[in-house]
Amino acid sequence: MRPLLALLMLVWLALPAVAVNPDEMLSDPALEARARAISEGLRCLVCQNQSIDDSDADLAHELRVIVRERLTAGDTDAEVTQYLVDRYGEFVLLKPVLAPHTVILWVAAPAILIIGGIVLVIVARRRRGVVTEAALTADEQKALDEL
Repeated sequence: MRPLLALLMLVWLALPAVAVNPDEMLSDPALEARARAISEGLRCLVCQNQSIDDSDADLAHELRVIVRERLTAGDTDAEVTQYLVDRYGEFVLLKPVLAPHTVILWVAAPAILIIGGIVLVIVARRRRGVVTEAALTADEQKALDEL
């Protein structure tokens, strides 16, 4: 059973390497390396959490072809990326850019974490200071005296 499980895991791990079809690959190894590097930073708009390099979706295939066509036409890496951003929007980037309109993406999570930590500290300090001893009722005092 373990060898079968190990084999399945190896096949599963190798699937992203198969996403790029042989007919998509460029004959120039330098251009192909550039295309792979660009593709790793672009989001598959169907899968949404995979790069187009790892996705088997038809749209990812089309995007990989566009990247290779643009590189073959002589575009720089930045021009290829900008072409796709212009065509599909910034969502196509796996890592959002730091710009005035995306600052909330970069600031929100740490800000919420810090504010939550401050609130927890304040609540903990207030609870510590609120602890008061309640007076015993007559019945409780009588039971305590009997013990």
